[in-house]
Amino acid sequence: MKYAGSMRKLLVLLGAGLLALPAGAEEKQPPRLAVVISVDQMRADYLGRFRPYLGEGGFKRLLEGGADFRNCHYRHAVTKTAPGHATILSGVHANVHGIVANEWLDRSTFIQGNNVEDVAAPLVGLPPRLDRYANATFAAKAGRSPRNFLGETVGDRLKARYGAAAKVFGVADKDRAAILMPGPKADGAYWTEEGRFVTSTYYRRELPAWLEKFNAERGAAQHFGEVWDRLLDPAIYERVQGPDNAPGEQGEDGLPVTFPKKLDGGSTVLTNRFFDAFDHAPVNNELVEDMAERLVEHEHLGEDDTPDLLCVGFSQTDKAGHAYGPDSQEVMDSYLRLDRTLADFFAFLDRKVGLAHCVIVLTADHGVAPLPERIQREQGPAAAGRLAGAALDTFVKAALNAAFGPLPDNVYWAVRDNSGYHLNPAALAAKQLAAPVVGAKLREILLQHPMIAAAYTREQLTGPDPLDEFGEMERLSFYPPRGTDVVYIPKPYFIERTPAGSTHGTPYEYDTHVPQVWFGAGVKPGVHPERVAVEDIAPTLAAMLGVELPPAAHGKNLF
Repeated sequence: MKYAGSMRKLLVLLGAGLLALPAGAEEKQPPRLAVVISVDQMRADYLGRFRPYLGEGGFKRLLEGGADFRNCHYRHAVTKTAPGHATILSGVHANVHGIVANEWLDRSTFIQGNNVEDVAAPLVGLPPRLDRYANATFAAKAGRSPRNFLGETVGDRLKARYGAAAKVFGVADKDRAAILMPGPKADGAYWTEEGRFVTSTYYRRELPAWLEKFNAERGAAQHFGEVWDRLLDPAIYERVQGPDNAPGEQGEDGLPVTFPKKLDGGSTVLTNRFFDAFDHAPVNNELVEDMAERLVEHEHLGEDDTPDLLCVGFSQTDKAGHAYGPDSQEVMDSYLRLDRTLADFFAFLDRKVGLAHCVIVLTADHGVAPLPERIQREQGPAAAGRLAGAALDTFVKAALNAAFGPLPDNVYWAVRDNSGYHLNPAALAAKQLAAPVVGAKLREILLQHPMIAAAYTREQLTGPDPLDEFGEMERLSFYPPRGTDVVYIPKPYFIERTPAGSTHGTPYEYDTHVPQVWFGAGVKPGVHPERVAVEDIAPTLAAMLGVELPPAAHGKNLF
C-alpha cells in the first residue's frame, strides 16, 4: 500500500511538471502537421508498375525517404469508397463506424440514402442555381455531414486533447472523402459540387472570403474545352499498359475511350455533363491540390507546436479506373500527372511548414478489379464476366417462387442493396414465413448461381459461430441496422458492372491491396514486407501525435 501511494504521488508530480523525467525519457515533440492522403482506387502495384516514369519529388520522394509497407490490405469485405475512408483514421470497420457502403437502403422504408447525406445540413457555397450556365440543368442535392458516421477518428482525439489550438480539416473532390477521414469534430470539410468547393451548415454558415475568391479564380468552369492527352510518348503507355482502346473500356460524359479527350461534356456550351467529364481528368487533382495549399495558408496549419491534421482525397483516379480499367493508358497517365501534382504539394509544404515538421501518410480507400475482357483474353472466356443485377434479380425471383410459390403481382420477394438482398416484410407476411427461413433459402439459391462464390445470412453474420475467411471479412462490413438479410460475393474477376468499365467492392486482393507509405517526422525509412492493415494507420498516427487511440480501434502501432 505504501508503494502504491508513493507511485501515485510520483505520477502527480510528473504530471504537474515538478519532477524532471530521466535523460532520454522526455516526451517527444509531435509533428506540427500530419497530412493523410487518400488516392481513390489506388492499387498498391501501381507504385511499382509506374515507378520508372515517376519524377523525383512526388511518389518517389515518399518511397525513397519514407517507410513503405508494401503488403497493406483492408480486412473488411465491402471495399468501397465510403467504408474505406471511414476506416483510415478511425481504425475500425463498418461493424463499428456504421458506414456500410456508399449508399444503402433504409430497412424500414427501402429508400436509398447517401453515406454522408443529412437534410439538416444544407450545402454552403453554391450560388443561386437559376441561369448559372447556358442550357444547364442541375438536380437539387441534399445536405451533407458526418452524422451517419458512428466512430471517432484521430482528428477527433486531436480536438479532444488540444481543443481549438489543434486544427483538423478535410479537402477532396468527393464529399465522403473530405467528411469521413477527419471525423465529426473537424473544423471544416470542403469538397466540389459543379466544379466549386463547398461545405455544409454542419461546419459553417458561409464560405470564408478566401474560398469565395478561390472558387471565382480556380473553379472548374475555366477548364471547359481543354484537352487531356498523354504526358509521355504514346509508345511508352502501349508498352506498359497495352492498347489505348482495349475491350471493356467505357466512354463516359462525352469523353471518348481513346486519347486525346476534350473536356466539354460532349457539348459546345457548359452543361452539368462537363463537370462529370472534368472529374475524369487529372486537372481535377490539380484543383484539389491547389485548394489544399490555400487551406494550409489561410488556416495557418503547421505554424505552431500544437499538431494539426489535414486529410486530402484525390478522387479523379477512381473515375478513370471505373471507366477505363486499371490496365488502361488513362490510369497510367492519371498517376504520372498526380505524381507531379504531389511533387508541387510536397514542395509547398516544405516551403510553408518544413517537411521536417510534417508526417505524411499515403494510402487508398480500395483497389479495383481488372476488366473482365482482359482476364477472358488471358485465361479464357470462363475465367471472368459481368454480373448484371437485373438478371440476378430474375434468377432469385424464379427460384424463390419455385421454393415457396409465386407471390401476388404487387408483392416482391426482396430488394437488392449493394451485394445483398433485403427481404420484403410483405412477402413474408403473405406466405407466413419467418425471415431466417427465407434468408437461408435465398443463400442456397445464390450459391447455385454460376457467378457467385459465397453468401451469408444475417443470422450467420450476427451469430457466435466462426465463419470462413470471407465470412469474417463480411462480419467487419456488417452493421445490423443498415445491413441486408443476405449478402453475396461474386467469383473472382466477375464484377457487378455492365456493360463496360470496372469496379470494386469485394474481399479479393485486387480490391483490398492498397499502398501505405509513411514519410517525415518520426518515420524510419525502409521497405517493410510484412502484412499490415489500413486499420494500423490510426493507432500509429495517434501515437505520433501524442493523443489517445480512437475508441474500439484494434490496429497496431507500426513504429
